Amino acid sequence: MTDTTDAPAVAVEHADHAGPHGYASDKEAYLKRMRRIEGQVRGIARMIDEDVYCIDILTQVSAVTKALQAVSIGLVEDHLGHCVVDAARQSEEEGAAKVKEAADAIARLVRS
Repeated sequence: MTDTTDAPAVAVEHADHAGPHGYASDKEAYLKRMRRIEGQVRGIARMIDEDVYCIDILTQVSAVTKALQAVSIGLVEDHLGHCVVDAARQSEEEGAAKVKEAADAIARLVRS
């Protein structure tokens, strides 16, 4: 089993972003989805604790993975439609920086 507890968390704060984030209008929906995913993860831990069949656990892991991917895609879309567009309106340089930031985030998602 691979232990990912030592994997560094990527938390980057961008103080140069003014105003609400792109997901602000969907914040409650994102929180609802994340609470559902959190419940699914707790369910997986319970399954492991109860010695449930491996394939059944893997099925649930797959469902959680897909749910997190859906959240990620939504956040990328919100970022592109809001943060990148706003930066591009400010200046070409700011727009390019936000595009690079988005590309880097997408690359991290693809690698995971």
